[in-house]
Amino acid sequence: MSQHKFTEDDRLVVDGPLSDNERLKEQSDYLRGGIADDLQDGLTGGFRGDNFQLIRFHGMYEQDDRDIRAARLEKKLEPKKNVMLRCRLPGGIITPKQWLGIDEFATQHTDYGSIRITNRQTFQFHGVLKDDIKPMHQWLHQLGLDSLATAGDVNRNVLCTSNPVESELHQEAHEWAKKISEHLLPKTNAYADIWLDGEKLFSTEHSKPTTREAKDPNEPILGKSYLPRKFKTAVVIPPHNDVDIHANDMSFVAIGDNGKLIGFNLLVGGGLSFEHGNTNTFPELAYEVGFVKLDDVLKVAESVVTTQRDWGNRSDRKNAKTRYTIQRVGLERFIAEVEKRAGITFGELRPYEFTSRGDRIGWVEGLDKKWHLTLFIENGRLIDYPDRPLKTGVRKIAEIHTGDFRLTANQNIIVANVSAAQKETIEAIAREHALLLDSVTPLRKQAMACVSLPTCPLAMAEAERYLPSFIDTLDGIMAKHGVADETIITRVTGCPNGCGRAMLAEIALVGKAPGRYNLHVGGNLIGTRIPKLYKENISTDDIIEIIDGWVKDWSEQRLDNECFGDFAIRREIVKPVINSAKDFWAVN
Repeated sequence: MSQHKFTEDDRLVVDGPLSDNERLKEQSDYLRGGIADDLQDGLTGGFRGDNFQLIRFHGMYEQDDRDIRAARLEKKLEPKKNVMLRCRLPGGIITPKQWLGIDEFATQHTDYGSIRITNRQTFQFHGVLKDDIKPMHQWLHQLGLDSLATAGDVNRNVLCTSNPVESELHQEAHEWAKKISEHLLPKTNAYADIWLDGEKLFSTEHSKPTTREAKDPNEPILGKSYLPRKFKTAVVIPPHNDVDIHANDMSFVAIGDNGKLIGFNLLVGGGLSFEHGNTNTFPELAYEVGFVKLDDVLKVAESVVTTQRDWGNRSDRKNAKTRYTIQRVGLERFIAEVEKRAGITFGELRPYEFTSRGDRIGWVEGLDKKWHLTLFIENGRLIDYPDRPLKTGVRKIAEIHTGDFRLTANQNIIVANVSAAQKETIEAIAREHALLLDSVTPLRKQAMACVSLPTCPLAMAEAERYLPSFIDTLDGIMAKHGVADETIITRVTGCPNGCGRAMLAEIALVGKAPGRYNLHVGGNLIGTRIPKLYKENISTDDIIEIIDGWVKDWSEQRLDNECFGDFAIRREIVKPVINSAKDFWAVN
């Protein structure tokens, strides 16, 4: 790892030249760059130079359809460039009216016609061509939405437990997720200037810095060069860890008393990405810090972000996330700096426990007597298949629903706050459109994949398109060995970038090449252990054969209620990852 030293103003300096991303942020005129001019360039469907990176701060990634890339090149055509847009939706709550607008845009103005629910608790449009990009932002704005800071080196969409039972506690926690999101947003007017012709954003009204004097009046929290790397935040309500808090740079664990929120336990430094073969990169569970009173939440959130802003590695982007900063400077020093900046002292951690993960598919009744229907959406992809008109089904529900929708961190959708009078009608629509199926197995309900091919430029292997058939095969294995009613947290990703949260699964496939994956095993049901690499760069046939043997042994030799991941550790299929920096890459 890089060497470091501290300056007199506690800024951490890493030896070595700054990465080029630091140059482009510094020279971007607070994220404007030449994006507006590039929109007028009809010679390419994409963005040139720095603008390719800068559009990420506006919630977009340039992509192309890799399935047809070679054919287009043979015809001397550039790849079919388009953008993927990710909406900012703190806590995942959205109104039926907004959903209908999203559905209309996806149908009329995207190449794929689908809506993709992501595990960052929001939705994505895929396949938006250049001429439709500015109208897309204006369309979202008319719905009261935006895509500001859902990508790039900023705090991204803030997650919040989709708790459909404890309605009052969830409402309070969700309000804090929104407050944190808005407080940490970029303050530049670039988004409004480029996409909305200067019209004021709905969501940037309360966000004055709360800690010591800012260094940059234009960006008082993030600074002119923004953060060293992407930053993720979550709010979770125990005992349900549906947001995978250990995947986030900063997490707030809600502490309630008689159904009322009284504060949060703070965790920092979680993250799951790594790079194949680079032992200086590794996933890491978040570190517990202390208890935060409600009055101090925004000060603490800001102080964690500004500490990472000033101390993060701006030389090596692969070691620029918060967890690597903590590894370099030490947790105690990091905590002390946050306390100093916030002007507080953390309280003693309050007791909490996680007992479950994933989403509770089907109906549940809240304490307020309202009903909530969680619909399982495989891979989060809402599109009308020949035998499963999923997208149409959600639209028909939105046309009559008087409550709201909650997008979950597990790529599903909750039809929330349904009255008893509407319950039967909404269930009928869901069943008619294959949104509510009794045949979905426990294994499939818990499985997840990233988008991967054909649109993601980082993908090395299939993920979303492979997962359904992979789970079909695993379901057969589970049935053969008499454990069809059990579940194993299974995740597939096309690369090690962490988008599918594979490094918190019991069994994880991480793409290495077409048809080949690294096989990891040994996470647990509640998402508090990182799975260890078992075998590298193996075919799907070999993976299935290995898992068949594992499931057979698990069915015959497990202890009472022993989950598969715990069995894998106890039987020493792999050794547990205790210290990620040392254990993750160690030979088993």
